[in-house]
Parts: sequence; structure tokens; C-alpha cells
Amino acid sequence: MDEQYSFDLTRRPSLGRGDFFISPANATAVATVEAWPSWPSHKLVLHGPAASGKTHLAHVWAAQTGATITDAADLTAADVPAMVATPVVIEDADTLAGDDAAERALFHLHNLCLAEGRPLMLTAAKPPLQWALRLPDLASRMQATATAELQPPDDALLTAVLVKQLIERQIDFAPDIVTYAIQRMERRFSAAADLAAALNRAAFSGRRKRLTKPLVREVLDKMGQPGS
Repeated sequence: MDEQYSFDLTRRPSLGRGDFFISPANATAVATVEAWPSWPSHKLVLHGPAASGKTHLAHVWAAQTGATITDAADLTAADVPAMVATPVVIEDADTLAGDDAAERALFHLHNLCLAEGRPLMLTAAKPPLQWALRLPDLASRMQATATAELQPPDDALLTAVLVKQLIERQIDFAPDIVTYAIQRMERRFSAAADLAAALNRAAFSGRRKRLTKPLVREVLDKMGQPGS
């Protein structure tokens, strides 16, 4: 690579899940999560679009607090008493809407965490007002919960993630190649990993030592992301 990259980003260890980069797209949400001792009623809903970093940040928080992480699909009322022995993360909490048993389990968990003073984080694609919960008492409690929103990744964040993916694969590239790719790829974290993997395959299959714009354009075209 021609030069050392320098980004105005903070790197956070993610405990085996790669680095967590902070940019204007997620800085406010990260600050809110880090301020967890001050959460009103010790609870927070972390919401944002798919692949915006919700699960990643939830795992970072869980490692810091000793929280257990449970997917909403696995939540049952019978498990609730044991769960509140530690702080709790419920992933994809909005997907419980419309399931009466699951909504009751979440209502029970919420109330028990509140009674025991256990921090509760819930991740979701949308804020609680848009969950369409059928249990009125649960809906009112969720809508009264503090929220933090993760925005879709901006150029700085996508650049950092793509550079990391390319370096990990030991792909040789120039800075302008990354800029070219960022301007044309989908605005998703997972898209950076998909693109790096596809570029890696293309580079090795063609025995090319260095990425070029034509190669990036070709790969993007094959991925259905026109690179022109």
C-alpha cells in the first residue's frame, strides 16, 4: 500500500468481533450506551437499520457490564427469573410484536429488571413507538424507554471498515481505490465485507498483485452495484 491511512475515528475493541469504529453516524448512540449508569430507569432501546452495528455495540456493552444476551425469538417467561441475575440484552425486541406470549414475557422481564435495578438494553430496527405491540402495558413502558439511534454508516465509517477488511485479506491497494469503491458500493457494513471478499477472489483468480479501478468496477457490476 502506498501510504499509511489516517482516519478521524476512534477504535474500540469488540472482544473477538473486530474493531468498533466511531464516526458521526454512531457517536451519539455510542456515548449514550457508554453512559449506561445514567439511563433513566436503567433501560435503553438501541435502534437502527440492519447492519448498522446494533449487535456489535450490544456485545461490547455486554462485555463491559457482564450482561447476558438473548435473542427475542428465544425469550420465554420461564427463563425470566434467572435472566435478571445480570444486566440483560434482548436482541431484535421489536420482532416480538404480535406474539402474545412473547410480549408477556418481555413485560415480565422489564418489570423484574426494574424491580431488581438491573440494566436492560433492547435492540430493534425501529423505535418503540413503531413496534405495534398489542399488550398496552408493555407498549406504554417501551415507549417511555430512552432510545439511542444508530444511523446508516457514513463515508468515514464505511472507509474504515473496508480498509480493515482489505488489510485483513492482505490485499494491495491504493487510497484512491478505496475512495472509488466507497462512492459506488451499498451503504451497509456487510457490503464492505462482501466487497472485500469478492475483490479478494477476483484478485487471486486473475493473479493480480494490486487492485485497480477496472477490477473494482467489474466486481461491483457482478454484485449488482454498477461501478461506473
